[in-house]
Amino acid sequence: MGRSSETVGPVGAGPDLVVGADGCARPPWATANEMVRAYYDTEWGMPVRTEQGVFERLSLEGFQAGLSWATILTKRAAFRRAFHDFDVDRVAQMGEEDIQRLLSDAAIIRHRGKIAATVTNARIAQRMRTEGTDIAEHIWSFQPALTYAPRTLAEIPTQDETSRALSRDLKGRGFRFVGPTTVFALMEAIGLVDTHLVGSHRRGASGLFGADGSRR
Repeated sequence: MGRSSETVGPVGAGPDLVVGADGCARPPWATANEMVRAYYDTEWGMPVRTEQGVFERLSLEGFQAGLSWATILTKRAAFRRAFHDFDVDRVAQMGEEDIQRLLSDAAIIRHRGKIAATVTNARIAQRMRTEGTDIAEHIWSFQPALTYAPRTLAEIPTQDETSRALSRDLKGRGFRFVGPTTVFALMEAIGLVDTHLVGSHRRGASGLFGADGSRR
């Protein structure tokens, strides 16, 4: 009998992991299509420490609210064109005319609140830099001492104490679309926490946490 392209993982892989034809175990969401799989295999959970990189992820997580991440990935190139590759200074210069223009751009998510929030957030990030830190450094200052070691998807929280604290901080600075669930998703995406399931071939790939979950 030929091997199926995807099967539920063998003993030890965990009940919520899918093993592909390449023998690698991934969570179901990472097997939606080749684009999502590549994102999971090469990018999700890897450390992102640049201002531009963190601002992009923060913005995309805000746009993702209420939608699937696959939808955001499909439109990612268009988002980059629309928001000048998420260069903080260039986005901060965008005004009402730009917002109106993007509301007619079917290649992105045409949500006025989210588009306007991206511009507002860029201006705040720009101001933070004049105060002695950039948004990436500030967010990374919230990195917890321990990460998670989930064996099932149910063991992964949608928010936690750190994301709630970071959300409060960002909201206090005026950032928008930075609720604790959105912030936790950001923390996962940029490697601030490792929520790869135990048994996933990406578990520990960031190199930031040891086998016991403690920060290196």
